[in-house]
Amino acid sequence: MVMSVVWTVLLAASVVCAVITGRGQALSAGVMQGAQAGVTLAISIAGSLCLWSGVGRLMEKIGLTASLAALLRPVMERLFPSTKKDKQLAGALSANICANFLGLGNAATPPGIEAARRLASGCSGRASDELCRLIVLNTASIQLIPANVAAVRSSLGCQTPFDILPAVWVASLCSAGMGVAMAWLLGKVKSHD
Repeated sequence: MVMSVVWTVLLAASVVCAVITGRGQALSAGVMQGAQAGVTLAISIAGSLCLWSGVGRLMEKIGLTASLAALLRPVMERLFPSTKKDKQLAGALSANICANFLGLGNAATPPGIEAARRLASGCSGRASDELCRLIVLNTASIQLIPANVAAVRSSLGCQTPFDILPAVWVASLCSAGMGVAMAWLLGKVKSHD
C-alpha cells in the first residue's frame, strides 16, 4: 500500500513538473520509450528464464539437486535443526537453496514458501530463529550462477554477461554470511531477554 502511494506521488510530481516546465511532449515520448523498453526486456528475460528453469528441472530429474542437498545437509542441520525431524522441510529448504545457488529466484519461491510455512507452523504468531534465518538466506542468497542478472545484461547488449561472476560470488557470500551471523546474534540476544 505504501509503495502504491509513493509511486503515485512520483508520477504525479513528474506530470506536474513536465506541465510547468513545458516538457509535456518529452514526458510522453519518454513514457512510450520506457514502455517499449520494458516489454522488450521482459521478452528477452523470459527466454533466459525458461532456459535456466529448464536446466534446474533437468538437474532435479538427473539427481544433481539431491546430490547438492546431501552435500548441504551438515550445514542445513546446523542452521535449521528442525530439518533433522522434518524431511519435507529439509527437501523444501534444499530445493530453495539450490535454486538460489543457480540464481533462479522465481524457481526458489515455491519451495521457500513451503519451508516458511513448515517453520511457521509452531511459531504461534512470532517468527522463530529458524524462520528468520530462512528469510535472511532468501534475501541475501549465495549465487553461483546469477542467471537473471546475466539475462538482463545480455538483453541490454552486453557481450560478456557472466564477467561479473567474481563480484557476485564475493558480494553474495559476504551478504549471506553477515546476514546469518546477525540473525544468529540477534537470536541469542532475544533469548537472553
